[in-house]
Amino acid sequence: MAGAQPEAVPGAVPPSRSGRSALDVSIDAARRAGEIIRQRFHTEKQVSFKGRADIVTDVDLAAEKVVLDLVRAEYPEFSVLSEESAPIETGSQYTWVIDPIDGTRNFAEGIPHFCVVVALARGDQMVVGVTYDPITEELFTAQQGQGAFLNGDPIKVTNRQEMADCLLSFDLGYVDEKAGTALDMIRSLWPGFQSMRLMGSAALGMAYAAAGRIDLYFHHSLSPWDMASGILLAREAGGEVVDRQGNIANLYTPSVIVSSPRIIERFLAATEGTEWRRG
Repeated sequence: MAGAQPEAVPGAVPPSRSGRSALDVSIDAARRAGEIIRQRFHTEKQVSFKGRADIVTDVDLAAEKVVLDLVRAEYPEFSVLSEESAPIETGSQYTWVIDPIDGTRNFAEGIPHFCVVVALARGDQMVVGVTYDPITEELFTAQQGQGAFLNGDPIKVTNRQEMADCLLSFDLGYVDEKAGTALDMIRSLWPGFQSMRLMGSAALGMAYAAAGRIDLYFHHSLSPWDMASGILLAREAGGEVVDRQGNIANLYTPSVIVSSPRIIERFLAATEGTEWRRG
């Protein structure tokens, strides 16, 4: 019938109030936040401490406001879980998960390695994920069942087969004891891998693993906004995301190991019995 609207795809995220897709809204929000972050990168920042090494800047708050204003205007019925604000619970099956700057320490110190995370969950499963690096202007995107992309080009996890050939990556986080066991584990593996990197941004670490730039990323204590987009990116890029015990990870799983199924299997075998794995 002329003028009829197409039927919604079963299980698909509904369009926004202005008729846009959730992915388009996510990308727009991430880019708007990224513009603020890029403009403020070399300026003086107001830094506050949330913990011994956990900081927030005035730029985090400004970027978060831009994202929240947009997603709340487009999807007012969805819940929101964002790092620097109180949760918004609407009773919807959908929740926006937002980190205005993942890698705030890098940002505050003038190290150009951080990103914006805008993702959408249905329950504890991710359906849309965007990780945006405003300095390099690299945009990692994924939708459930539709693949993962970097600036529009498909990405895939590593095709390496053995740990000895791998570049490993991790971060220390804010739990000192667990960070110590991670360092001990890496030391126990050496020289059984090529090299290692401390990222300073879990979201970029997971995105890089999804793109095959690093072969494996792990972390012992993350919040949902740190890994929301990375979980979907990795799985849509042919990878797996598991916790320290090797169980399938979700949005509320604190620990993650991200790589191809083959390398995760090798990593779990090589680290069996370590304190980090038992924690």
